[in-house]
Amino acid sequence: MIVVGPAPIDVAAQFAALSAAGAGGIATFVGLVRADDGVATLELEHYPGATEAALQRLVDEARERWGLIDARITHRVGAMAPGDVVVFVGTAAAHRAPALEACAFLIDRLKTDAPFWKKETRGAETRWVEPRGSDDAAAARWTV
Repeated sequence: MIVVGPAPIDVAAQFAALSAAGAGGIATFVGLVRADDGVATLELEHYPGATEAALQRLVDEARERWGLIDARITHRVGAMAPGDVVVFVGTAAAHRAPALEACAFLIDRLKTDAPFWKKETRGAETRWVEPRGSDDAAAARWTV
């Protein structure tokens, strides 16, 4: 399941939905807005339709590669404060290893493959966040 929107993410509800799948292993990643260097707000924009399609392609690939029972990505957009949940990625599989690997794949790849744009506000300064080389390197490790 893919959800992209401004509503706060209910991590417990996301996990419960994965638990209902009857899997032997569930892996999750919860990304929080960091207050690095005085960040007061983080604003995410996306390309509606294209963002969801990109995330669905990643979920489909993860399901195929690791034989997942279920997978979900919920990503917030709009303005957020430090400590807010910005992304939930969860995978359910028959065993822990595929769930863990697929979860890592999804978070690594969504950082580079989904059209999101980040803007940070620090005091009176607002700036767009540039892509990081470390994100590219993390995504590259999953190239077959």
